[in-house]
Amino acid sequence: MSRYLFVVPPLVGHVNPLVGVAAELAARGHSTAWAGEPELIGRLAGPQAEVFPCTVAPDPGAAARRPPELRGPAALKFLWEDFLVPLAGAMAPGVTAAVERFGPDALVVDQQAVAGALVAERLGLPWATSATTSAELTGALDSMPLVDAWVRDRLAGLRRRLGDPHGTADPRFSPHLILAFTTAELTGATCAPGRAVRFVGPSITARPSAGAFPWQWPDPGRRLVLVTLGTANPDAGRDFLTNARKALHARSEHLQAVIVDPGRLLGEPPPDPDVLVLPSVPQLDLLARAAAVVCHAGHNTVCEALWYGVPLVVAPIRDDQPVVAAQVVESGAGVRLRFGRTTADRLGQALDAVLGDPAHRAAALRVGASFRAAGGAASAATHLERIVTGAPPTEGSGR
Repeated sequence: MSRYLFVVPPLVGHVNPLVGVAAELAARGHSTAWAGEPELIGRLAGPQAEVFPCTVAPDPGAAARRPPELRGPAALKFLWEDFLVPLAGAMAPGVTAAVERFGPDALVVDQQAVAGALVAERLGLPWATSATTSAELTGALDSMPLVDAWVRDRLAGLRRRLGDPHGTADPRFSPHLILAFTTAELTGATCAPGRAVRFVGPSITARPSAGAFPWQWPDPGRRLVLVTLGTANPDAGRDFLTNARKALHARSEHLQAVIVDPGRLLGEPPPDPDVLVLPSVPQLDLLARAAAVVCHAGHNTVCEALWYGVPLVVAPIRDDQPVVAAQVVESGAGVRLRFGRTTADRLGQALDAVLGDPAHRAAALRVGASFRAAGGAASAATHLERIVTGAPPTEGSGR
């Protein structure tokens, strides 16, 4: 049996997809361990997870607290200079110590935890990339050569400090294996040509309870809408969530809504039979009952909604979200709004379009079926077994 070390940043959406993969490998008799932030990993992967602590930078919440007005290249520059580069430098000693103590046969490295890739390269270990979003696999920076060169320069500096100075692989893209937690039905057939990408679909697994939810509240006679901006945008959405609440109240005759508000931007709303506002929710359980999702086009939220065949209204904020939003629209599974220009009327009209046209639901179901066929955590585990044995990864998206 083999030993796998998972290297992850302190971000919920980057840990969750690997929890199911680690569980599947363990069920097959392999040994697994994690390198990262112990409290977060323990909460998501469970108390039985073996975690080697890594310092995760002076301010692990910097990525989530970027000024909301930053967009495009400015947001990307902030992400790299204020979060990803410091994170890599902070994590590298802990990753090295984890390798020495655990003795893995391979590392599974999130794209934003580049220290894992550089340490693996320096120590001569095979490593797989965990791509929790497909944006970088679509050549999102190809049209911005100066930005692309700037990012590559940051990576070259990290390699000189942390990796093998003679290495040539881009630490965001393993030459051995890239696990893409999506499928070509969403990304498009031209995604990541020439790279060792295997589309395994979302890794959906049971999660720790998000706290008590009033399951007696939903009205079976009305359709349920979930509104969420994810865990990395707690301060960006006051106006958006306010407008969402207005739009949904205006449609309360046939709709109910749950709004996720972790930053309590809407204050402490009084009890409401039409719109329930909570800081956290059991998202997968709600998606299984939802008729539509309104969100920021975060990759995990989008894929989880489509897993259940739920169409979307997407309003991307920054980073990979515009790319994912374009994928949703091109697949037919939803409609797109401009985040900063969303009014209650526009959001309501978008919801009417998604709920009123059965083609959106049909497209969401089609993409969701492709996710299930791809194999998820089981398929990812099979590919990881093959890089340890030296066998070439299997072609296609299934096992």
